[in-house]
Amino acid sequence: MSLGTIGQSVRDELKKSSIIDDVIDDFHPSLLLTITYPKSNVSANLGNTIKPSDAQQPPVVELHSSDGSASSHESTYTLVMTDPDAPSREDPKWSEFCHWIITNVPLSNTNGGAGAGAAKSAEAQESAHGLKEIIEYKGPAPPPKTGKHRYVLLAFEHKHHHHNKGNTGGGPSSSSHLSAPSERKQWGTGKVRHGARQWAEKNGLVPVGANFFYAQNNEQ
Repeated sequence: MSLGTIGQSVRDELKKSSIIDDVIDDFHPSLLLTITYPKSNVSANLGNTIKPSDAQQPPVVELHSSDGSASSHESTYTLVMTDPDAPSREDPKWSEFCHWIITNVPLSNTNGGAGAGAAKSAEAQESAHGLKEIIEYKGPAPPPKTGKHRYVLLAFEHKHHHHNKGNTGGGPSSSSHLSAPSERKQWGTGKVRHGARQWAEKNGLVPVGANFFYAQNNEQ
């Protein structure tokens, strides 16, 4: 199956779960985003359910491109994890809740080299590839009796680079200039249902990949 077909499948699932609209504007994924929690050996799979206890440590991130061009592999990306259902999907007054922002994420080397996915742990990945946490990872902690929460992971690229692929006369904006939200709740905006979309727009980022899973408290 081609990445274009996979990308359409990802888009369909994002629409079906209302992540497109609730969290991000409609887009066509150009990268395949794989999220794996190595200690618990579970992965996000476009809407599967993961126990909160299995997702408390930072995951290993893999990004796969539709082509293996050198220019693509020189690019790095920014990844966020957000909860649009805080404290519940029916009453998202704290939405969105920022769980993670990490940048300098490279494309994975599908030929078996030292790509982003080659590391066996998030710590090893961060050390090997110079990943930079803007907001430290915080695992899912859905409150009791609030149903399933959507935990959404989005990969972003800088607008400058996104619109100038193949133009060697300048790269993407420096990830060091990305701003950190002032707090996790509502991504520091003070506005309900605000978060990743507004932060990305502020920092000149466009979505290129996505994945998500559900998690809920044992007490329902």
